[in-house]
Amino acid sequence: MMCDVETGVCGVAGEEEMEMIDFNQREKSIHLYYVTDPICSHCWAIEPVLRRFVEQYGDYFNFHTVMGGLLEKWHDGPIDPANGIFKPADVAGHWREVGEHSRMPIDGSLMIDNPVQSSYPPSRVFKVIQKNHHDAKAYEYLRRAREALFAFNQNIAETSVLIEIVNKLGLDGEAIVNEAELPIGQQLLNEDFNLARSLGVRGFPSIIMINSENKGVKIVGGRPLEYYVDGLKQVLKTGELPAKPQPSLSSLLEKEKLLFSKEIEVMYDIERADVNSFIEKELSLDHYQAKEILGEAYFTTTK
Repeated sequence: MMCDVETGVCGVAGEEEMEMIDFNQREKSIHLYYVTDPICSHCWAIEPVLRRFVEQYGDYFNFHTVMGGLLEKWHDGPIDPANGIFKPADVAGHWREVGEHSRMPIDGSLMIDNPVQSSYPPSRVFKVIQKNHHDAKAYEYLRRAREALFAFNQNIAETSVLIEIVNKLGLDGEAIVNEAELPIGQQLLNEDFNLARSLGVRGFPSIIMINSENKGVKIVGGRPLEYYVDGLKQVLKTGELPAKPQPSLSSLLEKEKLLFSKEIEVMYDIERADVNSFIEKELSLDHYQAKEILGEAYFTTTK
């Protein structure tokens, strides 16, 4: 018999009487560079797959997030002619298509009514948080900024919006956003731009994995989980790559604060129709709230 520390339910243990555990930390010989941008819709679309990859295979690599500089400012010429983007309003339709295809919800009407004029301000804030408060907090900020922009239709290039996002992380939003607008903010951003160029990045998302021999693989655009696993196998020069078990839903939601249905489906290999029953089985009713936006369900923690 046992009491489960996560669910609080007591019952039959259901495991072997004794198991061997290896507490040795695996040496991370691989550097993974995730080159991205706060307003990159395809980066938003790969969040479900990227999260699972990092959760299950993150022990094999050091994860580095690099800002790529998608949009310095709008100008008279085409920004992305391949996708028919010449002006801010053209982005709205493209974003909606990405959201519908990926099922990571994107409103997009902001780009008609109050368009983001540059991705540099939220990128500079990322770099200042990274410098002052470590990578994990900066990555959490990046997630919150993308939620605000894509799902909740807020202009993350505006100072007031950025301050509110950073404040909700438990940091001093005004101080951080002000620092990001000093020369140090652009200096830090330029360092990322130089790194991205040295990695040969020409589009986002790009994931580059490099081994100790300075050889690696580059994966551009959103791909299924197997692509990233296969790429990691190549740089590790191995045919077998044991994965960590997926985290429990309770621990994942506590860490992430908000998860869309698609993210839960990808993490736990379940169908859309089974998400609600899965959640009811895994979580106590007083630990989460179920909501909906743009036709997609999402779940937040009440803790």
